[in-house]
Amino acid sequence: MAEAATGGKSGKVVIRNIGLLLSGDIDRPILDADTIVLVDGIITAVGPEKDCDTAHAATVIDARATCVAPGLIDSHVHPVFGDWTPRQNQLGWIESTMNGGVTTMISAGEVHLPGRPKDIVGLKALAITAQRAFDNFRPGGVKVLAGAPVIEKGMVEADFAELAAAGVTLLGEVGLGSVKAGYEARQMVAWARKHGIQSTIHTGGPSIPGSGLIDKDVVLEADADVIGHINGGHTALPEAHVCELCEKSSRAIEIVHNGNEKIAIAAAQAAMQLKCPHRVILGTDGPAGSGVQPLGLLRMIALLSSLGNIPAELVFCFATGNTARLRKLNCGLIEPGRDADFVFLDRAQHSAGRTLLESVQLGDIPGVGMVMIDGLVRCGRSRNTPPATEVPLVVTGAH
Repeated sequence: MAEAATGGKSGKVVIRNIGLLLSGDIDRPILDADTIVLVDGIITAVGPEKDCDTAHAATVIDARATCVAPGLIDSHVHPVFGDWTPRQNQLGWIESTMNGGVTTMISAGEVHLPGRPKDIVGLKALAITAQRAFDNFRPGGVKVLAGAPVIEKGMVEADFAELAAAGVTLLGEVGLGSVKAGYEARQMVAWARKHGIQSTIHTGGPSIPGSGLIDKDVVLEADADVIGHINGGHTALPEAHVCELCEKSSRAIEIVHNGNEKIAIAAAQAAMQLKCPHRVILGTDGPAGSGVQPLGLLRMIALLSSLGNIPAELVFCFATGNTARLRKLNCGLIEPGRDADFVFLDRAQHSAGRTLLESVQLGDIPGVGMVMIDGLVRCGRSRNTPPATEVPLVVTGAH
């Protein structure tokens, strides 16, 4: 189901009987609360039910002692237009990913557009068009932050000022265009940052024929805001180089599903050892040659928790609050004033884990029982995850 960005208002909604409340805040990942109150898509209260104003709600949702977490944020996607990807000629991939708990996606460039323009006028026009299109159209209710130009040789500061004035806030992966030298990238990244545009750099070997290697020295010299797919997309740099990037750079460490899994674990563990887990963010890097991964973020959470031996409640923060803070978004954290984007989770039926967190720590993907975006129910029991042991119940005011 595709929804316009100007969809209906939720009114007052009360979510009660929450068994586990994950905050998205890596400094306090679990909240001692069982109730959330929201009005018109914005959280107004979080706490024990007795301390919250639950009267006169248009909708009451009984979480039935399941887990509520912030909606997942995919920090690295490659959309084109609408809910279609030419890379796999697949329709409905964004709405399908919403069934995997993702409520926000961030473009790393609309690079798969057939005939993508590479001249400066054309690349700016494409970025502005993509930004406008996804601002007006939300497949499955998902917020897609798109319009990420791939920089090319010959761009000057005025081009970045023009893009920023038009509403563009992102750069596509640095290195996917003709700008591959560290000194050139550093100048353009600085121009972008000056005008409020956040940058991501490709890291590792070529992703598809026609792209090239971006090594650790280029990544460090360019100093982009996000070290894009530090575990390769798909081909990773040597583990020692990845750990050096984690240590020598202060920028976001992005780990993706469509990358090297061994290096993904090494990067996450390096961030933990360096005491900078707040820098770790997660993405899928899809659609790609390996396809679309509706459960890509849940798979990454289970991978890093189980094989990386990182507490599951912390890894959930990698895919929610960390990304929200680094990307300056109003979602990803469960606290008053934030967007009411939630995923309701429970241990998958027959998981060996006794609790949701234990099941994820054992490597099982949790079951999604409901997804809410801006306080509106976008799906009930997910059609893509294993069935959750329990699912929430809308007891009044069904959407």
